[in-house]
Amino acid sequence: MEVRGASAIVTGGAGGLGEQTVRRLVASGAKVVIADLGSSKAENLAKELGADAEFVETDATSESSVKHAIERAAELGPLRVSVAVHGGFGGGGRTLKSNGTPHSLEDFRNVLDPYLVGTFNVLRLASAQMSTNEPLADNARGVIINTASIAGYEGTIGQVAYAAAKGGVIGMTLTAARDLAVVGVRVVTIAPGTFITPAYGDNPDQVEAYWGPAVPFPKRMGQPVEYAKLVLAIVDNDYLNGEVIRIDGAIRFGPKGPS
Repeated sequence: MEVRGASAIVTGGAGGLGEQTVRRLVASGAKVVIADLGSSKAENLAKELGADAEFVETDATSESSVKHAIERAAELGPLRVSVAVHGGFGGGGRTLKSNGTPHSLEDFRNVLDPYLVGTFNVLRLASAQMSTNEPLADNARGVIINTASIAGYEGTIGQVAYAAAKGGVIGMTLTAARDLAVVGVRVVTIAPGTFITPAYGDNPDQVEAYWGPAVPFPKRMGQPVEYAKLVLAIVDNDYLNGEVIRIDGAIRFGPKGPS
């Protein structure tokens, strides 16, 4: 699908994976809304990219906030691409601690809300806007790309909430694609493995030394630009739909981490 002259929205667009995605979309000719929580990084990225990008402060879990960002994107051109790569808050925890204390229900909900509910919120509102577009070849009106994680397949000990959230994103991919087929909107999910982003900490060398050797090939962590390249490949290939694509160097998590 051609994005030149169209608009795109990237929730979490100032984050590690999101920033590179924004840059790639702009380079491909799209006008991009950087939908993220307020930060100087988001503002600076928009300023650097100039007229082709705009920062709109956005809470992915809020209907009114996401609607506002999508409406702004649609003012820049027909919304053809939505990428949900926003993060969340809340720590990990075992289902049952060694002292017999069960996982906090509030903490569980706090993880699911941004990662799963927020992703669905963006999906449903973006698809509604895309359905109003003039169709391209094959009746295509847009593509929605969600972000899961390989933890949605093999979560490690203490990741029960995160694994549930990302497993939910994986699980809704095919159904959403079938739901939206009638309006010509594709849905594809990316499940990253270990990528060098702030989510892994502030010491890239340290996390690379820990995770890199566990990756079969290439024997390193992923780079955000590699995620962004996959986003553009999905946008370009109209026959990719209803699929979850792992991008992980063939790593599989063991119960306690690298395996």
